[in-house]
Amino acid sequence: MTSFFDEINKNRIKSTLLMLVFFAFFTGIIYFFIWYFVGSTYIGLAIVAVMVALYAAFVYFGGDKLVLKMSGAKPADEKQYHYLYEEVNGLALAAQVPTPKIYIIDSPNPNAFATGRNKKHASIAVTSGLLQTMDKRELQGVLAHEMSHVYDNDIKFMLIAVVFAGVIGLIAAFARSIFFFGGVGNNRNNGGILVLVALILGLLAPLFALLLRLAISRKREYMADANGARMIRDPEALANALTQIKNYTKQPQAQPVAKANEMTASMYFSNPLNAKAAVVNLFSTHPPIDERIKRLKQMY
Repeated sequence: MTSFFDEINKNRIKSTLLMLVFFAFFTGIIYFFIWYFVGSTYIGLAIVAVMVALYAAFVYFGGDKLVLKMSGAKPADEKQYHYLYEEVNGLALAAQVPTPKIYIIDSPNPNAFATGRNKKHASIAVTSGLLQTMDKRELQGVLAHEMSHVYDNDIKFMLIAVVFAGVIGLIAAFARSIFFFGGVGNNRNNGGILVLVALILGLLAPLFALLLRLAISRKREYMADANGARMIRDPEALANALTQIKNYTKQPQAQPVAKANEMTASMYFSNPLNAKAAVVNLFSTHPPIDERIKRLKQMY
């Protein structure tokens, strides 16, 4: 048996260490390519700093609105979904955070996600399938999981990881274009082992960044499970909700969440895409459902 707090602390430490590795990798990649292509580290750093700042500002201030729009989420009518508002308001009060805005996604797949740039500007979106599939206790478990993401600033945490991965991808794409279409830059670095290193980094850096981002996402999901279970003091409710989702994915008529894609998949309560497809764990946005259920059943 594992206590809520042991599970939360374990996954918080692991995800923080992964983020530090991500930051070190991010810094190293930028420094190498600036030195390689520009020669003058200071000028290159200034250019990249401006680009990263603009990109980060766009993601930070507009990312949540873009995600909600891409997901087809519509504001939930308070009269129609009064019970949903009551649950979210109660959990927000328990977590001592402002009540997030509530959205509905028209999809039979039982799922949900939280987004926003901070606790004061957060939103929770649930699918119509979640409301139809879950009983009150299971729904509370899912909402507690999502409220945990808001409470623990996971919405900001993952936003930073997305920025890091996005910038690494942009730099790597630029490097590949230079190599394949424009030759290589600074003459003093042409040829030899540095060309090979730069080419390999240009090809593999986005993959490594993706793996780090997904690993961080999986650890934060475990932590949100534990914190959500602690919040309502009912790990079984969350385990039952995951079992419901597992059973849904086994049905022949199971559908992915409408408008979910690879960019937004990691934000959801469970894999919103084709969960029946066999995916190597390293490339999975979420931990295995069976493992999440097992851990929840061992908590007290």
